[in-house]
Amino acid sequence: MSHKHAGGCDHIHTHSNSEPIDSHTCHCSICKRVTGQDTTHVVFFNHADLEVDNPDSLNRQPFNAENPDGPLELCTCASCGTPIMLDDKQGRIRVIVPNLMGHESANMPATYHAFFDPATGVQTPDDGRPVHEGLHPDFVWPDST
Repeated sequence: MSHKHAGGCDHIHTHSNSEPIDSHTCHCSICKRVTGQDTTHVVFFNHADLEVDNPDSLNRQPFNAENPDGPLELCTCASCGTPIMLDDKQGRIRVIVPNLMGHESANMPATYHAFFDPATGVQTPDDGRPVHEGLHPDFVWPDST
């Protein structure tokens, strides 16, 4: 069966037939540390909208090592180590990084830059997309499930 958005690895698959609730280029230090990328394309789905076919085969670890009790867990495949998603322990969102988690980036392009800090000395992005110091001001966190 074909899905609008699908990814994962050979052992665990994620999919959604819903559109993401947010898609941005992240400039935060946590994403830089976890992914090793200067910027990271990050996509949020409502928690129930991104399904996982083999959740018992996920290894879970804190997303932010400096805040191990934070709400997000990095989920990786127990068999091959591939990052699969970020899971919100509060049941609000599930997050993917398309280029690392097997999803097609072009199907959910980033619409703005998030967590940009000019104090880092990095040049402000000039690709025409809005630049914000946090998430988009119109973003509303979904209710917990």
